[in-house]
Amino acid sequence: MSESQGMASPRWKTDSDTVERDLIKLVLTIVELLRQLMERTAIHRVDQGDLSEEQEERIGVTLMILQERMEELCERYGLTMDDLNMDLGPLGSLLPREF
Repeated sequence: MSESQGMASPRWKTDSDTVERDLIKLVLTIVELLRQLMERTAIHRVDQGDLSEEQEERIGVTLMILQERMEELCERYGLTMDDLNMDLGPLGSLLPREF
């Protein structure tokens, strides 16, 4: 039977034993994507001279704390930062590599 006839292979395994971990992985992936976008925005604003030294310091500290918390959560759930980077096939990976 073809995929259109209802026999498609599952892309996401829904095992009741791993649902919590899979959900945490999805949430952490979204948070990491947003963290990287915020970091890039902050770097752009610093490069443009839009921020005071105090604002730059505060943003830098905040982003470092967020990175630490992400690593702690990944460790707690047995994930690595690479586990959060979904392969989108021909589009490449979801998360850009750190710059």
